[in-house]
Amino acid sequence: MLAAVTALLVAMPWGLGLITGELIAPGNDAASAAISSGTWLFVFALLLMLVDLRQRLEMSASLSVVFWSAPLVSLAIALAQGWLDRLALVREYRNRQASFFDALIDHIVLVGLAVSASLIIAVALALWMRRAPHIRQGTLGVLSFIQTIPSLALFGLLLAPLAWLAASYPLLGELGIQGIGRTPALLALVGYSLLPMTRNTYIALESVDDSVIESARGMGMKPGQIFFQVRLPLALPLLIEGVRITSVQAIGLAAVAALVGAGGLGTFIFQGLGQAAMNLVMLGALPIVIMAMLLDVLLKALSGALSRGDTDDRA
Repeated sequence: MLAAVTALLVAMPWGLGLITGELIAPGNDAASAAISSGTWLFVFALLLMLVDLRQRLEMSASLSVVFWSAPLVSLAIALAQGWLDRLALVREYRNRQASFFDALIDHIVLVGLAVSASLIIAVALALWMRRAPHIRQGTLGVLSFIQTIPSLALFGLLLAPLAWLAASYPLLGELGIQGIGRTPALLALVGYSLLPMTRNTYIALESVDDSVIESARGMGMKPGQIFFQVRLPLALPLLIEGVRITSVQAIGLAAVAALVGAGGLGTFIFQGLGQAAMNLVMLGALPIVIMAMLLDVLLKALSGALSRGDTDDRA
């Protein structure tokens, strides 16, 4: 079943190329074919089946990467060979190639900054909660409250104070801290990322067996050595799970940041919605889906490899 689903996804780009070649007469370079909603639903169903089968079969990390990368490699080859050039979506990409890559880079940078900042803050909060357990419930409660605020509302709430800061302190405005742009988007993404990142980091650090820590103390290791050489390496697989959840969430939420002038792939999505141009919407949405899926698979593979490494070391 898994091989059949993967084979269908691998064959999909080549099948679309053959169909468009049949539908469009040779020499009619102005004509293009759009992918129907039924085809998109079929691809989406195949992807859901692939996710479900991967979880049920409990595939190894390396095998999971192979099954997920095969359709992408097939798509890349079909694009490079020009088989899909008559698709309206591909033509939309060709017409906006320069702006597409600028938006893609903006999206990746925004997500990378948000995840990195939230990881640093989450580690600090987790360490603080371990030293002062009485603040744990209140801290997680505040982060949970931020998580409940709708994304558009949070972006809007940040506009006024940031605009006031930029107007009151010109140096901040020169540094790029303004009511619109990347700053409110970054702050909002960090706010949404803190709850899963902090909770997973705290659980990861607390999950280390006390007997292992006692053994490290018995060997004469200092607190700093115990943390960096024992506790953190053992907590790393769970910590990476938090990074995975946060990163996938941030990739999707970063699309909304286009509404406050932060750029990114969401720009194409909202332009397409405003113009009722589905190909433009998909030009922004598809890379987001692909990035989220790839990052999810790669970080799961990394977490699984580290977990097996810890098990082997203990054995």
